[in-house]
Amino acid sequence: MANATQRNVIQTTGKLLVLVVAMFAFAMWVMPPLYNALCEVLGINGKTGGRYEVVDSAVDESRTVKVQFVAQNNELMPWEFGPNTSQVEVHPGEPAMVTFYAKNTQSHYMVSQTIPSIVPSRAAEYFHKTECFCFNQQPLDAGKKADMPLRFIVDRDLPKDIHVITLSYTIFDVTEMAAKQDSVAASK
Repeated sequence: MANATQRNVIQTTGKLLVLVVAMFAFAMWVMPPLYNALCEVLGINGKTGGRYEVVDSAVDESRTVKVQFVAQNNELMPWEFGPNTSQVEVHPGEPAMVTFYAKNTQSHYMVSQTIPSIVPSRAAEYFHKTECFCFNQQPLDAGKKADMPLRFIVDRDLPKDIHVITLSYTIFDVTEMAAKQDSVAASK
């Protein structure tokens, strides 16, 4: 009787372990592409694209768009972080540049990564970053600070009813992840 009970416990534990691994795999590899596809189809989330290459430099001087900048720290990120300028006014097609301030307030080296979001979300496809600190992880030694550039262009095809775009960044601590990536790269 004890062997049957012990065998049942081992089988149940094995099944639960397989279930946990399957759930982890689903959350890590299936959900992000599914989420991105859903956001794209529904036009929500205001995710911005990657690096944009300028092809046409014509500027629409007949209208002005206000671009506001907001920053927030993930609850586990102790750095000081924010825009040096809270807003700018640009003409669609006109290149613009602002900077964001970051300071590592800790007594040890850290690496950050920022994630952008645009409001209204339908403006995201018309907001083009030509250079952005969000393209790469940002390492900072203890107590160090940096002004990080953001160069962008608001597309001339921005719908006429959009007069204000808010670009928000959330900064995350990715120090452990960066260290793991470095150790994997060094072992190759």
